[in-house]
Amino acid sequence: MKYLIKFYTILIFLISFGLSAHALDKIKIGLVIPLSGEKKELGESVLKSVRLAINDIDDDKIIIIPRDNENDANKTLEVSNKLYNEGVKIIIGPIFKKNTIKLNQLNNDLIFLSFTNKINKTNKNIINAGVNSVSQFKAIKKFQTLSGIERSYLFAPNTDILQEIKTGIKKSKIKLKDKFFYDPDPTLITKQIEDVTRYRIRKQNLLDEIKRVENSEEVNKEKKLAQLEKLDTIGGINFDSVIIADFEEDLKSVATSLIYTDIPPTRVTYITLNQWFDKSLLNENMIQPIYFPSVNYNNYINYLARFSDSFDSNSNQIAFLSYDLTGLIYYLLFKNNFVVDNEIFYKKNSFKGKIGVFEINKNTITHQLNFYVVEDKEIKKIF
Repeated sequence: MKYLIKFYTILIFLISFGLSAHALDKIKIGLVIPLSGEKKELGESVLKSVRLAINDIDDDKIIIIPRDNENDANKTLEVSNKLYNEGVKIIIGPIFKKNTIKLNQLNNDLIFLSFTNKINKTNKNIINAGVNSVSQFKAIKKFQTLSGIERSYLFAPNTDILQEIKTGIKKSKIKLKDKFFYDPDPTLITKQIEDVTRYRIRKQNLLDEIKRVENSEEVNKEKKLAQLEKLDTIGGINFDSVIIADFEEDLKSVATSLIYTDIPPTRVTYITLNQWFDKSLLNENMIQPIYFPSVNYNNYINYLARFSDSFDSNSNQIAFLSYDLTGLIYYLLFKNNFVVDNEIFYKKNSFKGKIGVFEINKNTITHQLNFYVVEDKEIKKIF
């Protein structure tokens, strides 16, 4: 009996020792980014942001192991495989989707948090963590409800982003009055928008009305003519808002063409996708107000200032995302008792980061975004 008690005492001690030793083990997180070549500056910015996050977490249970993938798919495969052999089960990266194409050759229990916002996956263990179109259209859908918008017309370029836009529309279940896919050639945009908005018909309606009034015997004829001459067109339009799924100069070209065809933002609500607070929009008075979903503006500005103070250099959107991804991994590990397994990103969960709320479910990440308007040369928060 004494022997039996002694045996169990030793067994309990060994188990306890094993657990303690296991608790002291470091959890290695890989970081696969370009640290050489033309994308070196981007990769270094991401590395600095991850280090900033690690300093804020202030827990030595996890360590980051950066590796240079040279912005190349073959190199990404090579360094990721080496990281796996070193005991890494989670990798932040790669940044670009093109570098994920060969990762299906690796072991299924190696998880990648890619920076891409593309929705379609090439591998179930590659989790696309960027701000995707589903998240953006869900935020627009919420804005529609709050603003009483019922008839949104989608304008989207017929380019390689179109499939992502279509997927975002479908998965978000946003309601649209109609959809128009335009050729992004700036020399063709105005003509296309004239056609889809029936501009020439509405213009002719005005000319016909002016002629009718001129030939009439109406008492207040001169007053009516003076009012008509202030107009550009006559005739209703069957939408109360337009969602322009474009960016930078192409966005401005579409908006300017809408104004030319007598559909200014004072007549319908202009909405667009995440512009990352493009400062050039502040100077575009004619297309204001213009609304868009995005990450938390105050957190983003504070992060940029802190990054600049810490490293005497400028950060970018991708590095901002890497800060949150580091925090997200730590949070999920903490909730999972620092055990790394295939369930960590599969179980339904949520995490409040700098960007906003991350929603995790079945190896998929979406974001709860805020909503903003550029108006009177200012960026204002809607929700």
